Amino acid sequence: MTVGRNPGGVLELEGVAGGYGGTTVVRDLDLRVGSGESLAVLGASGSGKTTVLRMIAGLHPVSAGRILVDGRRVDTLPAQRRGIGLVPQQGALFPHLTVAQNVGFGLVPVDPVARWRGRAGRADRVREVLELVGLADRADDRPSQLSGGQQQRVALARALAPGTGLILLDEPFSALDAALRGRVRAEVAALLSESGATSVLVTHDRAEALATADRVAVLIDGLLAQVDAPERLYHHPASREVARLSGDVVLLPATADGPVAHSVLGRVPLDTAARGVGTVLWRPENLAVHRVASGGHGVCTGVEFVGASTLVRVSFDGADHSFAIPVSGGEVVEVGARVEVTPQRPAVFHPGSSDPA
Repeated sequence: MTVGRNPGGVLELEGVAGGYGGTTVVRDLDLRVGSGESLAVLGASGSGKTTVLRMIAGLHPVSAGRILVDGRRVDTLPAQRRGIGLVPQQGALFPHLTVAQNVGFGLVPVDPVARWRGRAGRADRVREVLELVGLADRADDRPSQLSGGQQQRVALARALAPGTGLILLDEPFSALDAALRGRVRAEVAALLSESGATSVLVTHDRAEALATADRVAVLIDGLLAQVDAPERLYHHPASREVARLSGDVVLLPATADGPVAHSVLGRVPLDTAARGVGTVLWRPENLAVHRVASGGHGVCTGVEFVGASTLVRVSFDGADHSFAIPVSGGEVVEVGARVEVTPQRPAVFHPGSSDPA
């Protein structure tokens, strides 16, 4: 059996705000997630990302603004009438029910003419979504008989079963061990794409956000700091805070002068012309490190072998911080050696204080 794609719902947040006990946690939130699009909301603990998910799901009220799904306002509706599926952090499966019963438990159609309204239709729908997630042969098993990854796929099947077209995922891979996490998130991303559902993933894990989403929305102190495609967010962060949240970063004081900037590394090209005092930014993998007999840009203060590469920690002359730069193959750099650092791509310049902290 081939499971058909359901058109994903269009999610819109217009001026949304919310909080707890008189304290506003999220404010002025404007966001649109297109049909079939996957969006990751990335933020540190306390940034408001979970509050955003709970407001969309109907588990927390909005204090301002409105939320729409396919043009229909839903923030005034109870959770069960919003037509939104939720995959919680640890699956939240009923241990006394079978896999099929867990998937069918919430199969109450939002559309009164849904084809699985009758018992036979519901059974067919459960079989369809279990086939989609690759667990059709485990329908009669209990959750305790499944691996952690399989349990998360059951939770996803349960969210997809009503065919609502909009799925929310609340850090669904955080309970999995590191070896399993990457594989399961790739599987879930592929399943969501195959289903045609629109999805919003809330996470503090930058690798998870960058690897699974069509776009990433970075939330800092309750405000949207940047919404962009993963590659653009990574290589062109809108601020130093966004840069740190989305990956490791090397920040150095600099003065921009048109297409170039002057820093401890000398005259370096910029990806966009700028002028004034600020900081230059690179991802560590965009810098090359070479040992020199004298001179150079700094000194090696540490070497750490991490498998595919070796991290060479460099303390730049005149900088307050040291930075770990990955080196694959090539010469060995010893602790205490003078080094020269060469950018492999133009820097991103952020104006303002030259203090990179």
